[in-house]
Amino acid sequence: MAEALKDRSMVLQKEMIANHFERLAQAPETGEKVVYTFVPGNLTELIRSFGALPVLPEINALQSGMRKLSGEYIAEAERAGHSEDVCTYVKCDIGMMRAGNIGPGGTKLPKPDLLLLSYTGCYTFMKWFELLREEYDCPTVMFHVPYQGDGKLEPEHREYMLRQLREQVIPALEKVTGRKYDEEKLRHHLQLSAMAEDDLVAVLQAGKTVPSPIDGYFGTVYYVGPIFSAFRGTQEGVDYYRALREEVEERSALGLGPITPEGPLEGEKYRLVVEGPPNWTHFRDFWKMFADEKAVVVASTYTKVGGTYDFGFRHDPNDPLGTMADYCSGCYTNLNLPARIDMIVRYIEEYKADGFLINSVKSCNSFSAGQLMILREVEKRTGIPGAFIESDLVDPRYFSAANIKNRLESYFQMIDARRAGRTA
Repeated sequence: MAEALKDRSMVLQKEMIANHFERLAQAPETGEKVVYTFVPGNLTELIRSFGALPVLPEINALQSGMRKLSGEYIAEAERAGHSEDVCTYVKCDIGMMRAGNIGPGGTKLPKPDLLLLSYTGCYTFMKWFELLREEYDCPTVMFHVPYQGDGKLEPEHREYMLRQLREQVIPALEKVTGRKYDEEKLRHHLQLSAMAEDDLVAVLQAGKTVPSPIDGYFGTVYYVGPIFSAFRGTQEGVDYYRALREEVEERSALGLGPITPEGPLEGEKYRLVVEGPPNWTHFRDFWKMFADEKAVVVASTYTKVGGTYDFGFRHDPNDPLGTMADYCSGCYTNLNLPARIDMIVRYIEEYKADGFLINSVKSCNSFSAGQLMILREVEKRTGIPGAFIESDLVDPRYFSAANIKNRLESYFQMIDARRAGRTA
């Protein structure tokens, strides 16, 4: 198989991530403190303001899946007694840890100095960190984020989060790092975040162009990687998103389609909106099924799991703790089902999509719960029939290429028939 083609921003990102993992590998010698946390609702700017380095277990798990390592890690966790129905991110992480905790960069990850659980829209996250706490025997702090059950953040919810930041999270970081909270440093990191967020939104909204110069699902999981993980609030992140924006704007001006693993996509035929995470163990094959049909995903919900920036949110350096509370509350999987439906409908309308697809992930209840209801409601509101496929995050046992390919081909034929009907 030929090596997947990469655009310039992907190469830059690869270098950033490699340098980060090398820095993590050297942390026991350099004395830099390490904080394990999660992607949705992470407090990266606050962590960075204390001079600590973030590690994100979901990123390690999905990278293991892309490197074809997750199957054995999951098997190791199941041999240790973890159920087949447990989130495969968790089992992959536990198995990786038991196999030596070698990270995606090929170097050993340091033990955490602090486990910072900053998001609870997924109950699994709490159990995940309980397991890690048993393994690592290190301090743990939980930043509880109220679920937006009524579709909005109430004032008392925000105050509850602010109180936790002041009374629990910041003192825990002070104790672990030996540094006092410095609000000016935090403001600096938040300012850098807002700059990167502006450029990211310009990239995401390029999907409204016909043809789209980006793939808003497969390609954009690369684009959001730095801002959802270790590089939000850093100059590296700002530089990356400025370069990415310039690259995408250049493609848009030239009328070019997105870069795929097989090269530039020419002749966009289908414009789709996708709900749900991708499959990581067969990521390239999954993407190729769409690219071969000249189907471009113009927007997706998964790429908002670490922040809904394209609906107006920006980190505000003038309200350091409040803006972090707002950010954590507004991540996609902390939104109720009506809000998710509204988002998908808006994407279909604004991005001129002629189809939408749900990838239901077996072991991720945060996404899969309610997806059939989402499908029905979006169909009702838009008049566009949707497609429904099933796979998993990082368990290769639950990816059926033939089944998914057949469903996709049938769906694209349905879109063709609808078009023919409209022009008859």
